Amino acid sequence: NVISWISLIAITFTTAAFIIIISVMNGFTSVVSNLYNAAEPDLKISLATGKYFYPDTVLKKLKDIKEIKCISKSIYNQALIKYQQRQMIVSIRGVDTAFEKVTQINTLLQKGKFQLKDKNTNNLLVIGNGIANEMNINITHQFNPIILYSPKRIKNTGTNTDLINELPAYVSGIFSINDDFDYKYIFCDLNFAQNLFDAEKLITTIEVSIDDPNKKEETQKIIQHILGKNFVVKTKEQLNEVLFKTLQTEKLWTFVILSFILIIATFSIISALTMLIIEKQKDIQTLYALGANKQLIESIFMAEGFLITFGGAFAGLIVGIIVCWIQIQFHVIKFNENSILPYYPVELQVQDIFMVLVVLLIIGFLAAIYPVRFFTKEIKWRR
Repeated sequence: NVISWISLIAITFTTAAFIIIISVMNGFTSVVSNLYNAAEPDLKISLATGKYFYPDTVLKKLKDIKEIKCISKSIYNQALIKYQQRQMIVSIRGVDTAFEKVTQINTLLQKGKFQLKDKNTNNLLVIGNGIANEMNINITHQFNPIILYSPKRIKNTGTNTDLINELPAYVSGIFSINDDFDYKYIFCDLNFAQNLFDAEKLITTIEVSIDDPNKKEETQKIIQHILGKNFVVKTKEQLNEVLFKTLQTEKLWTFVILSFILIIATFSIISALTMLIIEKQKDIQTLYALGANKQLIESIFMAEGFLITFGGAFAGLIVGIIVCWIQIQFHVIKFNENSILPYYPVELQVQDIFMVLVVLLIIGFLAAIYPVRFFTKEIKWRR
């Protein structure tokens, strides 16, 4: 009847919306993860307590680990930068030439290139897009260098200027991840940063890339065992632990909210079965008189409820998957020109489809069994 078709259509559109929303959220999660992971190595090694250390001993121990593909050294600290009349406190990350091999930093560049030295041995910087906007820096028209200031680690006697390191550099590239990174980080050459921070031959971290990403945790345990408690070894996910936990929590609550919407949609199944049982009371009595028992008649209405649920779920899955596929292939829905992403990212995951089906199974069963058991009790079963 008509109300059964209305219920089926309601389940169809709710299921399709469920799949589309979760897939879009998966797409945004993947984009955010890739942006953060592009600037981070597979594994990062740093001191458990303290900041600077000499890398020679650690590097000798790491050479014996076969799973390691490439090793990069870096130093990290804060500094004051000045460009013309503008000043800003930023985080300087000095890296060596192997840094591009252990990360995908080149994929984050918006302008210029990732170059930290030129032919004339001038020091170059790769800065965040937020810093470039804040300092009004244009890499195509650099008439003045950026001046970097940092206090010396060892105090000495003399004038105040003797206590501060002051080094000039030019910008070779601009990267963009998000506001937290874009307004904070600057990449420079390792030796340049060591001179700036008065930390000759010292580093703060060692970045490691491995051959097989699936063995990341295993390699982490091996390195941690070799280096001991004086060092901490973290994966990409652990470096941005708060971010990834937040993304997982957002997806979980989105799933819960959509499940409640799906429950509301299944109330139409209860209405449809209730109306059907009331409408078919004479037919029920006829079937009962012909020899059908109560269990058989209940199973007929249960089958009706499952047909509505699974018919709507199957149709909704097909509609949702088709809409997601169209967006993945043809990028129909786009962002404006100023956005980092050109179009809405969508990522279909099999486990999400499976979870939607499980939720529909449970909700559909409960929605069908209630009206069938309740309203069939009101029928006078007599032959």
